[in-house]
Amino acid sequence: MMSWFEKTISAAPLSRQGGIVVQGLRKVYGQGDTAVEALKSVDMVVGPGEVVGLVGPSGSGKSTLLKCLGAIIEPTSGRMVLGGNTIYDNAWATNDLRSLRRDNIGFVFQAPYLIPFLDVTDNVALLPMLTGMPNAAARARAMELLVELDVAHRAQAQPSQLSGGEQQRVSIARALANRPPVILADEPTAPLDSERALAVMRILNRMAKQSQAAVIVVTHDEKILPTFKRIYHIRDGRTVEEQGEGRSLD
Repeated sequence: MMSWFEKTISAAPLSRQGGIVVQGLRKVYGQGDTAVEALKSVDMVVGPGEVVGLVGPSGSGKSTLLKCLGAIIEPTSGRMVLGGNTIYDNAWATNDLRSLRRDNIGFVFQAPYLIPFLDVTDNVALLPMLTGMPNAAARARAMELLVELDVAHRAQAQPSQLSGGEQQRVSIARALANRPPVILADEPTAPLDSERALAVMRILNRMAKQSQAAVIVVTHDEKILPTFKRIYHIRDGRTVEEQGEGRSLD
């Protein structure tokens, strides 16, 4: 008899196999009588080019799940596949988690966390440079993304000179710089007004399709919930999927 994971993979189109597949993911903090099961059994599938929402009350396990997917903390058990590669199967598939994060995962946070003493171009180009890409090629890649995100006119500006919306667009460019197959966005629209929040979602959806990245957006922001075609609710450490409105962003 096939497992849930095998059924999911066999039923999914080949194009979806490059996204995110999570099976039976558990995370327990502590031991014995003090043990807390933050994630009890999380199952989810996100296809390449797809943007899904992850919602739930405080303490439900959202942050723990995102940290596990981001290879920041180690799960207790389960399986995670990112970009077609099994990264965790009851143990990490590699000891080099730094390279795993660098090559497979782009992060977008509520705060942009741009490096204040680097200009916009260098903020985006830094990660490709660190992976060995020649400086000129890295800066060309950065400029390509800044053009796509309509912030190329700020390429030589310092982060302190940017508006909040511009800073968030630069942080999205930085997340895409290494062409990761997975983007994890943690409350990316929380500090933004409705117009800018929807603009960020429009960008994430467009860039997901262009780069075929699977995107998970953790959010409490009711302004953007209608934009998702699929939403995962996490309750008491378990995920429940529902269909979203999928409202057009055009």
